[in-house]
Formats: sequence, C-alpha cells, structure tokens
Amino acid sequence: MKRVHVDNYAPKYYSGKWSWDAEKDCLHFQAHNDLENARERYITTNGYKFLRTMDQEEELIFRQEYVRSKSNNSDTVVMRDIRDLVLYLMPREFLTYMFVEFMHEPPVHSVLHALVLYFEYYLRLVEFVLVRRDELASQVQSEQTIDMKRTFSVYLSQYRMLVARNYCEIIKGKGLMAKYYHMKEISNISATIRDKYFHEQFLAVAIQIVWICMHRRAYYIIEMEMNRLFRSEHFISARPEYLNFTEAERSLLYGRNSKNLNYRVQISPLVQELEYVAPEDLPILWIGRRKYRGTDARIAQLEMEYIVPGSQLHLIDVSHGILGHPKKLYNTLLNLDWPAVRYSNFSEQFDPYHIIRRPHLEIPQIGELKMRQMNETYEHFYKFSRVFEPVTHHQVCKWVKRDINIAFYRSGGLLTNVVSRCEKELASTSEGPRIDKIIAHYFKIMSKIRKADVDNTPRISEVSTDKWLPRNDGSAEKTTYKQGKKL
Repeated sequence: MKRVHVDNYAPKYYSGKWSWDAEKDCLHFQAHNDLENARERYITTNGYKFLRTMDQEEELIFRQEYVRSKSNNSDTVVMRDIRDLVLYLMPREFLTYMFVEFMHEPPVHSVLHALVLYFEYYLRLVEFVLVRRDELASQVQSEQTIDMKRTFSVYLSQYRMLVARNYCEIIKGKGLMAKYYHMKEISNISATIRDKYFHEQFLAVAIQIVWICMHRRAYYIIEMEMNRLFRSEHFISARPEYLNFTEAERSLLYGRNSKNLNYRVQISPLVQELEYVAPEDLPILWIGRRKYRGTDARIAQLEMEYIVPGSQLHLIDVSHGILGHPKKLYNTLLNLDWPAVRYSNFSEQFDPYHIIRRPHLEIPQIGELKMRQMNETYEHFYKFSRVFEPVTHHQVCKWVKRDINIAFYRSGGLLTNVVSRCEKELASTSEGPRIDKIIAHYFKIMSKIRKADVDNTPRISEVSTDKWLPRNDGSAEKTTYKQGKKL
C-alpha cells in the first residue's frame, strides 16, 4: 500500500496554527485535529464519529502495529484489510473486548461478505432507477421493460436472501454466537440496553466497511438501505440527503416480500425475505454450505460469486468493490491512487479489476423467470467447509488497547521503518540467529500460510449419502455413495 503522507517519519510539529494566549501570556499551539471547523476529519455514521483520515503519526502506528501480516494473499485487498482499517478509525466507545471479538467471528465475516455482494448489485440498480426516472418523462414502458425490471428485482431479492440467511445465524444465538446472545440461558432475562448499543455499533461498523469497499461512493444510499434492512422503515430518520423513491421504484428495489405494518408487529425486511421463498429459489439457502447440482444457471452464478475468495475474483471476471484489487494501487486509507492506475496501463481490453470498465447490469433474457421454474435440482454429494484463522486473545487485546498504544507511541515510543531498521542493523555488532533457527522460522511461517487461508477460502469436503435402490423382486437395497461414487 502507498502512504498517505510522503515522509516515513513522525513529524516534530503537527499541522495547526499558533495564537497568543492573553491569560497565560504565551504562545499557544492549536492543532487542526482540535479545531471546531475541521469537519473533514470525521464522518458521522448513525450518531457515531468515525475518523475520515489519519495524520502522519497515526498512519505510521497503523502500518507498524495493525496492518495484516504477510500471507499468501497479502498483496491484495481482502475483507480483513477493510475491517482492520474500520476498527482503527472507529470511536473509542467501540473498543470493548466483546465487540472486537464479535467482529472477528466467522458468522460475522459471512454477513459482511453477503452485504458487499448485495450492495454491489443494489447500487447498480439504484443508478438504473435514477436513469429510468429521467427517461420515462418522454417514453412509454413496454411489456419487455416491465419484465426486465421484474427480473432485476428478483435478482436483488436473491442477494438479500443470502444476507438474511447469514444474519439469522447470528441472531439465533447458537454455536459461536451463543455468548453474544441477549438472553441468559438460566434466568431468561434479556440484556436489552446492552444489546441495543451492541446492535447500533455493529450497524455503524457495517456501513463503514461496505462504504469503503464500494470505493467510498453513495454513502447516504448505503446508510439508508442498511438501516432499512436491519430495522425497517419505521426507524429511518428523514434526512435531506436521503433519496425519495416512488411506489413503483420502491417495489422494484425492496422486492415483493417487503410489507409495512404497525411498528409493534413490524419485522425487519431481512426476516421478511425468509418468510416466503419461491420453490426455485430454495437452493440459494444452501449456497456456501452445499455444492449446488442442478440446471439453474442463475443459482450457479450466485454460488460462484459467493464461494470465490475476494483475492481471486479477477479469475471469474467479477467485481465486488475493491476486493481482490492489488494493494499497490491503494494507499493506507484504501483510497484508489490514480497515478498508480495510470502507470499500470489498464484499458478496456485489459482490465481484470473493473477499474476502467464501469459496472453495469446485464440485460436478462425475455421470460427468464418463467424458464427458471422449469429447472431441475439434483441431490448433492459435497458440502463446503470454510477454514478460518481463529483470533487470539493477544490480537483482541491489541485492538482493545488501541488508544493506549497510540498514546505510547506519541509520547516517545519507537516507530520503526525501513530506514531506522537498516540503521539499527548496521550499527549492531551481534552475529544474529543461527542458520537452523532461520530455516525453522521460515518453514513455520510457510506451513501456517499454506494450512489456513486468512481470506476464508471455502474447501470441498467429502459427504456420504445413502440411497435405497429397488431390486427386481420388489424389495429395496441400501447403497452408500461417497463423493458421487458407489462404495
């Protein structure tokens, strides 16, 4: 990653201004970070202030202490890089052990991954709606146009179903999520207040992660839709920055299952997506769990987008924000560095990361929804098992003590860089570690990289299934299949 600030050393004097203090009869330095009119440093998300940028010393601390270590995909942007950046920029009140550990859980990673897929398609559809709003002033819709919009709406609902399925894994409070559940097991007393702030903090962090992943564009659209998904429209504040959609546009964007009821009985749109699932969409609920076997090309495409790791999306020519892009094209804040893009010689013919090519909606075939109802689904023989690198107690404590670490380095802690490390090694007179220790340390790191992929790479494991096959005499014979082969 490129540096936001050119120099690689901590500045002696910060950016700010000097003024005369008449009471103390001396000069007073006021940094830009403390000025009341310095609004560009913070961005407010759901009432919480996140840092929009970082000064030179904060950048050095982040690159030294909190950037992801070397791995087999450390040269590309993955979900963990975005999450670590948001954890570094989030407010101080978020730094609790439970919340930091919660953000590192595999089910939470799955929800964030599904949200990125959903908003990638949602922003394209919103752009389509705004363009059609201007075009319909002088045109008349045809039956083919209505069928195309209906297809777009169903596709968006399918992405919403993936988010809802993963989100239900969190709110049901079982397995890894049991310790975060708001109900105590024995007394059955709900920690309502704690759960309320916990949910608010998760939504704010999710908005920031999706916004950064989407190249920091359409912030208010992302914020409005994220609050609608997890809360409902009753709890969305009326802000002038939010878009106002017509009834036809709302039915296109929010889907056929979206219903507004009295706020006492209202449930979130995510749960509404799971109340009624079309028979042809039932295999979507098993995407990422079982290998799909059928003739529906749409579900096969969804499965491909979901199971391919973010670092390998360019192999299937799919774009999900900045996931899978080389880090050399981005700075520490994950902002695209256009001079680096210009020197990379991308073009319309060679653009594996969809930087020059603009994202667009593929026009579906006429009657595609009716054709999907005639597809067949076969019995599965494989299931996916995801490999996650578990978070350690030391890593969680390091994030919880973020402000303490920053204060330590600001007060005189050594911030090492390439120049300082080289000077220290040249001045050192020690012989260094033995060769056998260097080789052992190398093999230890390489085995860790090859054993567990930190980017949540799905793997296929064996599944045994039993079938009862009919005999000639009318009886049945039990036969065991493993990986599709008869045993």
